[in-house]
Amino acid sequence: MSGNSAPFPPGGAPLAPAAVRRVSIVCFLAWVFSVFDYTLFGTLLPAISDDYGWDSGTATAVTTWITIGTFVVSLCVGPMLDRWGRRRALAVTTAGAAVASGLTALAGGKVSMVLIRALSGLGYSEEVVNSVYLNEVYGNNRRRGFMYSFVQSGWPVGALLAALVSALLLDTIGWHGVFLFATFPAVVIVLLVRKLPESPTFVNLTRIRELRAEGRAGEAAELARHAGVETGETGRLRDIFTPELRRHTICLSAAWLLNWMGIQVFSVLGTTVLTDSKGVSFDSALLVLILGNAAGFAGYIAHGYVGDRIGRRLTITIGWLIGGVVMTVMLIGPSSAAFVIPAYALGLFFLLGPYAALLFYMGESYPAKVRGIGPNTAHIMGPIGAIAGSAVLSVLLSAVLPMSVAAFFAGAVGILGSGLAMLGTRRVDQDGSGAASGGPVPSQNPHDLRSTL
Repeated sequence: MSGNSAPFPPGGAPLAPAAVRRVSIVCFLAWVFSVFDYTLFGTLLPAISDDYGWDSGTATAVTTWITIGTFVVSLCVGPMLDRWGRRRALAVTTAGAAVASGLTALAGGKVSMVLIRALSGLGYSEEVVNSVYLNEVYGNNRRRGFMYSFVQSGWPVGALLAALVSALLLDTIGWHGVFLFATFPAVVIVLLVRKLPESPTFVNLTRIRELRAEGRAGEAAELARHAGVETGETGRLRDIFTPELRRHTICLSAAWLLNWMGIQVFSVLGTTVLTDSKGVSFDSALLVLILGNAAGFAGYIAHGYVGDRIGRRLTITIGWLIGGVVMTVMLIGPSSAAFVIPAYALGLFFLLGPYAALLFYMGESYPAKVRGIGPNTAHIMGPIGAIAGSAVLSVLLSAVLPMSVAAFFAGAVGILGSGLAMLGTRRVDQDGSGAASGGPVPSQNPHDLRSTL
């Protein structure tokens, strides 16, 4: 335990480049098929509603209850990350997406649909598992945000895949068959996850806890110093509400809640909004979703690249403010395809793209011992935002307001609010050792563009 060599236990040293690439690829695929399942319900909701005879109000009410269930299921992921480990959490969340898809095909009505789709909360939470896992795998690589953007781009890829598969197979195998189709790729990913290494940071945290339990506090402190973590203790919920982290946790949670009002309206319920507000046919709406999510993929890569250079916090703020404006213009503008398609695509570019910076930023902004429970606490505000978005949309539609007006208040206003909420979050020195140590260091350079907000 002495000398110049780091006292890492087996698996606690930084991973080799080949292992980092393997982890990145599997995390990308896991996220793609988790999103595939998560967005498939919203994509097929018009067809499901026709099958069950649901009107728009009933469909949005069912969606609201589903997102309540999603929130409840998502609560377990943070403690799972900090106690079971990053790799096991990845396996559980991906398996949850597979189970949700398979059982949805067997749903027989509103109650069973709500209970089954609640399991999609595991697939939804897979992205926070990715952010924690890869944050610790990438270490201090200065291009880590750009690298992560390719993994996070699994959202538009998964949504695109859901829209594409629906367009190709819906008429042939029906919506039940489409959900069954979504089950099998996720099962394959679960098998791949089992062969991945655990995060070096979690390996070291686990060993530090063992040393402390054995009364070997000096050795535990030496390992913590080499590993760059403050302690081996498991983080608690109250640890993310200390004076240092309280405002950051509250503002980050508010940003997730508000932005997911926009996600629910414009992405999950995108086909419904486009068909009811812009007079777009269901088949054409699927095409718009495909093109829009292709733009969303470009948005992830662009925001990941820009975030490495001007700061992730600033990139997120600007992106969401622009996204809220663009979606507003799309709703009040003409209904011609020549206007709706590029406007919707540009809106998704700035609505989805900042998540490439956001998810990695969350991992940087919390210490290692709460890197699971901290980001997950903010992350679970997403389903609450989706509940709020669906509820507001349902209430406004019940008041016989046009879909364009309802979507503005339920979605576009939330996107704008999320950008403003990011102004209250924590600045981190993303060029320093914050990501690796779990103890982000406030930026000290007054001329750095990250310090301008």
